[in-house]
Amino acid sequence: MTTYVLTVNCHSTRGIVAAIANYLADSGCNLTDSNQYDDLLTGQFFMRVTFVSQTGATLDSLKAGFEPVAQEFDMEWAIHDAEKKVKVLLMVSNFGHCLNDLLYRWRIGALPVEIVGVVSNHMTYQKVVVNHDIPFHHIKVTKENKPEAEAHLLDVVEESGAELVVLARYMQILSDKLCQKMSGKIINIHHSFLPSFKGANPYKQAYERGVKLIGATSHYVTADLDEGPIIEQETVRITHAQSPEDYVSLGRDVEALVLARAIHAHVQHRVFINGNKTVVFPASPGGYTSERMG
Repeated sequence: MTTYVLTVNCHSTRGIVAAIANYLADSGCNLTDSNQYDDLLTGQFFMRVTFVSQTGATLDSLKAGFEPVAQEFDMEWAIHDAEKKVKVLLMVSNFGHCLNDLLYRWRIGALPVEIVGVVSNHMTYQKVVVNHDIPFHHIKVTKENKPEAEAHLLDVVEESGAELVVLARYMQILSDKLCQKMSGKIINIHHSFLPSFKGANPYKQAYERGVKLIGATSHYVTADLDEGPIIEQETVRITHAQSPEDYVSLGRDVEALVLARAIHAHVQHRVFINGNKTVVFPASPGGYTSERMG
């Protein structure tokens, strides 16, 4: 039986859950997992449901049948085939820890995505990418050619069918126009020192201040640099005995972990943008299962 994912966002009011449950039951579907959240400050309701059709209902018929329910509550909604992998385009510069981590997770099936290409403004990881039978696109970026470079990037996005762009330590600032065009479809990773430690050598700045916790933040990209809705964060403890180089190494590991978690949540339709924040529901049972061990 095919597993489907229903996501719903609307104004909170009485009867939403009952209407969804009744529709699925009447359509011959069985709920396998359900999460919901009422934001009392904004009055918004969020829900994610996984279910299977026990009567062989198709995705198109389920969508058509749900339309009256959605109209009644003025919902933003979608029904996804849980087995369909999201097409992802990765972008990287000269730091490869996140890229290599994502490629490994993808290879063993721990990251349920279809990587349709890797874009870089350097040639550093061309061989690594090509060896994975993934298209590599070198788009050099300078102050003079940035508009042309972004136009080239958009061509790659459209030609590859990418549904999500991941900045896996891509060290170029995207234009406001591009950020707006792909709102909610670009994920970035950065060290959690921002905005406390901006600029060059943030780990050195943290070392000099005697920071006891370092970490990483993954968020959606917006026109406001590093201010987009946060999807995932993690920290690691530091002692006085660690060197600046230790900070970098520990930070590298946590960055890779946080980015992978954020992508995992997005492609499983567990993330809802809620103004400047996000609602992130936990994974369904079996959601972290890998296709193979290594």
